[in-house]
Amino acid sequence: MSFDLVNSLFALLIVAILAGTVVLYALDVMQNEDAIRRNYPIIGRFRGLFTTLGEFFRQYFFAMDREELPFNRAERDWVDHASDGGKSTVAFGSTKQMSAVGNAIFVNASFPPLAHEFEAAHPTVIGPDADQPFHPRSLFNISGMSYGALSAPAIEALSRGAAKAGCWLNTGEGALAPMHEAADADLVFQIGTAKYGVQGDGATMDWDKLRTLAANPRIKMFELKLAQGAKPGKGGILPARKINEDIAQVRGIPMGQASISPSRHTDIANHSELHAMIARMKAVTGKPVGIKIVVSSTELIDGLSQSAAALGTEGLPDFITVDGGDGGTGASPMPLMDNVGLPLREALVLAVDALNRHGLRERIRVIASGKLVTPSGVALALATGADFVVSARGFMFALGCIQAMKCNKNTCPTGITTHNPRLQEGLDPTDKAERVAQYVASVNEDVATIAHSCGVPNPQDLARKHVRIVQPDGTSRSFADLYRAGSFD
Repeated sequence: MSFDLVNSLFALLIVAILAGTVVLYALDVMQNEDAIRRNYPIIGRFRGLFTTLGEFFRQYFFAMDREELPFNRAERDWVDHASDGGKSTVAFGSTKQMSAVGNAIFVNASFPPLAHEFEAAHPTVIGPDADQPFHPRSLFNISGMSYGALSAPAIEALSRGAAKAGCWLNTGEGALAPMHEAADADLVFQIGTAKYGVQGDGATMDWDKLRTLAANPRIKMFELKLAQGAKPGKGGILPARKINEDIAQVRGIPMGQASISPSRHTDIANHSELHAMIARMKAVTGKPVGIKIVVSSTELIDGLSQSAAALGTEGLPDFITVDGGDGGTGASPMPLMDNVGLPLREALVLAVDALNRHGLRERIRVIASGKLVTPSGVALALATGADFVVSARGFMFALGCIQAMKCNKNTCPTGITTHNPRLQEGLDPTDKAERVAQYVASVNEDVATIAHSCGVPNPQDLARKHVRIVQPDGTSRSFADLYRAGSFD
């Protein structure tokens, strides 16, 4: 290439840059939407760029291992390592601040059980009085994530992984999709306020559709979702950009508009109507029926107890899923996500103690949900009084989620929450199913390790006496003393 040609190309480049600068300057000073860009043409554009890139730089370069929210790097790395089947041992010392206020410390036993004294977990039966009781195989299971919120290959991977691990898979409120049945996994069919999959006129229940679903042998239970931790008082939100023809068909909704569920079930306005709905669902399906709630008071459990006393026990749920206000979702108004609903630790105590107070604890199983992705969180929930634990975001991490916070934008870079075929290509359901199964095995194994350290042979034997909570003065108090069963209102 001659020297004159290089000079000519360089000159053209300079002219192009100057022309582009003039165009950008003109666009900035002529627009009136952004005051920074108008007052500081061109330079003001860098503010938006740096704001967009800031979350990524913080995640990878600046934030410490335990600093990020909603999940820090240490938690995400543990899930990633566990899903790969790696050992859970670490070296040198913990990076967790043990003296932080509210930190839960498990109480080790002086004489823990030996290996031959360990017991396998025997999950309790759900709905023992139902025509078809459910006999779960795992204490740790997959929480509700619907097709629509998650992509087709992500749902398929969860189905195959759940079947391999022996845990259940909750369908979420988006109805039953073919990917849920990619393998012979135990399914929990969730019914949200729009009643996708079983909807009649005006979001009421179509009992014939429910009866047809109940005949599916893979569906083991039905969960009536009254509320969700990340958005209490607000129904499901699936942005229009995330609805394709397949999702519209599965849900029975039109294309081109957001899928917004009612704030509550239109046919349930009080405790008596809830009681009647549960009773009829149990009679029609012959399978266990439960509810998913967000707890801020004991009102709902008190009301169910009063309804049962007046109308009979047929309308009592077989299980209650307690979702904490620290739970997650694909899309939620920030005022609800940040400010409404008790965190799971307190909500679970409130619910368990209310059930004990009314004498209902033995017949109603408790499922804990909300930001439970590591063994310590699962073990604490079991010690508080839960029978089972479910996780959603933990399994998203197992699928490869990098916490890009793009779940509602259809641009998820890992293919988990997007319906863009190009982005989905990176998610291999066969490979991710192995990671899902290994994650379940790792959590169950490490929860058992905590239980053994506390001196009990089985994780189901964990109790509040096995936990101490760090107080503001730096000392710790027994969880059992802080929240004695039946005493918290």
